[in-house]
Amino acid sequence: MSTLRELAEEHTTLRPADIDHLHRIAGDWQLLSDLSFADLLLWVPVDGDGTFLCVAQVRPTTAPTAYLDDQVGRIVGGPEVAHLEVAHRQGRIWREGDPVWYGDVPARHEAIPVRLRTGDGESGEVVAVVGRDTNLSTARTPSQLELNYLTTADDLAQMIADGTFPPPRHPGETTSAPRVGDGLVRLDANGKVTYASPNAQSAYRRLGFASHLVGEDLAKLHRRLAGDPLEGTDAGNAVLAALRGEAPPRREIDARGATMLTRALPLMPAGVPIGALVLVRDITEVRRRDRALITKDATIREIHHRVKNNLQTVAALLRLQARRVAMPEARVALEESVRRVASIALVHETLSMSSDEAVEFDGIVDRVASAATEVAATEVTVGMRRKGSFGVLPAEIATSLVMVLNELLLNAVEHGFPPADEEAAPAPADAPRPEVVVSVHRHRKQLHVSVTDNGRGLPEQFDAERGGNLGLQIVRALVTGELRGTIELRNGPTGGTEAVLVVPLARGTTDRLTGRAGPP
Repeated sequence: MSTLRELAEEHTTLRPADIDHLHRIAGDWQLLSDLSFADLLLWVPVDGDGTFLCVAQVRPTTAPTAYLDDQVGRIVGGPEVAHLEVAHRQGRIWREGDPVWYGDVPARHEAIPVRLRTGDGESGEVVAVVGRDTNLSTARTPSQLELNYLTTADDLAQMIADGTFPPPRHPGETTSAPRVGDGLVRLDANGKVTYASPNAQSAYRRLGFASHLVGEDLAKLHRRLAGDPLEGTDAGNAVLAALRGEAPPRREIDARGATMLTRALPLMPAGVPIGALVLVRDITEVRRRDRALITKDATIREIHHRVKNNLQTVAALLRLQARRVAMPEARVALEESVRRVASIALVHETLSMSSDEAVEFDGIVDRVASAATEVAATEVTVGMRRKGSFGVLPAEIATSLVMVLNELLLNAVEHGFPPADEEAAPAPADAPRPEVVVSVHRHRKQLHVSVTDNGRGLPEQFDAERGGNLGLQIVRALVTGELRGTIELRNGPTGGTEAVLVVPLARGTTDRLTGRAGPP
């Protein structure tokens, strides 16, 4: 399905500013749809030939829809769009006409012209029409709540026709807001409550206000609930500023351990301030869970920090022990253990600075590669290079993968490039510089990694399944066990050695019988 912008650009001559305004309406018109108990369809004229194209649609959450099928992308003309033509040509809201039928569903048509105000605040030309179509199959005598909904919806419809809805968005303002069903408060021009829905009354009761809201000055009430009696810096003045459009309309109020989110929207049909609409929502449990998650995240980061410190302590003790061991083989084994522990510590160091259980793995690989060239027991200067990006990896994959890459890089440097005194002949002047390349790319839900060197390659009798030192045994155990992936060691097509890994990013996707990693 094409987007609003794509449809408008393909079929109309609307300007970018017009399309941006239509986007803003479509981003905020769920409010009008719920208050109207009606479907809203955004129609734009096509080439001035009397046809209209539907570029957006929203269904009400407070009533049954009038359309079972999606209308976006539909082009209609003739008598079916006569009401749209009147609203577009005359620039007024059209409410005349008898109900129409969509299959077995009777519906009432209305058409609201959409204007974009000019830079000097004047009403501009009509650029589109909002069709407001109400399903009449469940029509009944409206309650007080429904009457207040419909009255407010008419005020907002007039503001769309005036070009004043939706109001300008403040910098940094979020798009989340309470819905109509969460709680609705209607204010008069003096800021006093003329109507409050039952859900709104319940939300204020949670904050500690047990009386009826009708007749209350909402700004003063918020001041009392927030426990801030001072003029000029209180919650009440913040409400007034939002109603005047001078501050972001969304605000949270905390009182008696409860939290309520409010959204204030001035009502100015035909440019006359007649009051305001305030949507409210009890978000106490949401904020409680947020605080619990923040505490949990801080605790997890602290755990990773302590694990990193403990691993560094273990590495220091092993390093100290290695210096005191006289047997060369034991010293080498201890130094290898130091490097393995240090590579794991890198992951926990990164996790201790992250807000979730995932790490940016590229930086870790680069640090491990740099360390491998510095500590490897070889006299040859070997370059390291990475091709591609690992991206963000979950901690359970990153911890094992960093050990695997640490071992493969050390093996490539130490065994792929023998010391100069072991060479049968000096290397030619034009010989390629010794290099190890780590390549990575993602395919579907798998991570494909290769560690390639341009060294002397694998020995002739090398057993890829069982051969190798302790490091390669660790690699095979981690890849097939912890990572549930596959590994293949082979000579490169132009020399050197290749280690090819396939690691599933969705855990549990490896066939344990064949060892092949398949799609989840």
